[in-house]
Amino acid sequence: MGLRFTLAITGASGSAFGVAALRRLSANPAVEQVALLLSPTGKRCLLDETGLTPKDLAALPKVGLRDERDLGADISSGSHRHDGMAIVPCSAGAMGRIASGVSESLVSRAADVCLKERRPLVVCLRETPLNRIHLENMLRLHDAGAVVMPIMPGFYSGPKNLDDLFDTFATRVLDQLGLRESDARRWKG
Repeated sequence: MGLRFTLAITGASGSAFGVAALRRLSANPAVEQVALLLSPTGKRCLLDETGLTPKDLAALPKVGLRDERDLGADISSGSHRHDGMAIVPCSAGAMGRIASGVSESLVSRAADVCLKERRPLVVCLRETPLNRIHLENMLRLHDAGAVVMPIMPGFYSGPKNLDDLFDTFATRVLDQLGLRESDARRWKG
């Protein structure tokens, strides 16, 4: 059985980073399935920033779109076997709900399941500037076992365009999920 992951896109600017991570997950031969979640504002940002719809993303291989209101979905249970979750981008509101243990949507419930089951949870905050509440929520998630990975693209790879930035960041996200893909843009010293 191949690896199974969940990827969520919430309502923060930077949905193209999430799309890049989703494409890399769906193309990875070790991955069998990717459960895709989009918050209502995540759908809006996706369309505004990329011109893509949830249906466009669900057409990628191995991707199954889930209704983020369905708290009875498979990924809402700790007994469902999967290998981790990334939230790219993660809004400050979604981060706060997860850090507080508030599971009012499938995004926050699936993240809570990852924390309680000690599965990888990568939270890619896209917010600036940060206030004290954001910083405390980041620390709470870190202390609970999540990887807090704000969207801060690297420029050492000499990106030629925005897609290079998105893909380089996606490589780092997949690293945190335990998928060590080769990428010519990695730092070589």
